Amino acid sequence: MSVVDVLLERYGRTYAGEAGIKLTDQPRPLYQLLVLATLLSARISAEVAVAAARELFAAGCRTPKDMLAASWQDRVDALGRGHYRRYDERTATMLGNGAELLLDRWKGDLRRLRDEAGDDVGRLSALLMEFPGIGPTGADIFLREVQAVWPRVAPHLDKRVLDGAGKLGLPRQERRLAGLARSGDELARLSAALVRVSRSKKLVDEVKSAAR
Repeated sequence: MSVVDVLLERYGRTYAGEAGIKLTDQPRPLYQLLVLATLLSARISAEVAVAAARELFAAGCRTPKDMLAASWQDRVDALGRGHYRRYDERTATMLGNGAELLLDRWKGDLRRLRDEAGDDVGRLSALLMEFPGIGPTGADIFLREVQAVWPRVAPHLDKRVLDGAGKLGLPRQERRLAGLARSGDELARLSAALVRVSRSKKLVDEVKSAAR
């Protein structure tokens, strides 16, 4: 098996998929991805962020209207059940403010934000960073996952993805690396796998060994 095949088979599940988001180009799953990107932006493990997202969605916070309909305490409690405790109160506030911004400015539909940016991914990133809790890291997280359903974003391979690629001897140039994937969905999966590998020498060694 090639390194890419091993990555996709063993670690190629998107973070959206782990959070139970069936990502399509529709307002609800796109909003849920924004929530997940917000949670992943904090200095907290990806596993905890994913668990917290699942708890929020299970509590009914699946759309911006749902998020605003939930009380601040409801949001705090859901985050707590996902063990997102260090940042639960501040994040509960940010999620409420972000939902309000999305409804007021883009009528709850992130496709309107995308269309406002046109083909300018830099502008798209800047608009995403207007949401509370979304900085450069959060924007990159959102974009590398959404490229599965927003072709104009692809390829979007941030520094962490390219670092993972370098550790495995794969191209560190965005377009060369993207050329190893056969579709936007596969590119998003490959990106997620490389992020996981970038954080663990053990996984780097495991992938190299399996690909021999």
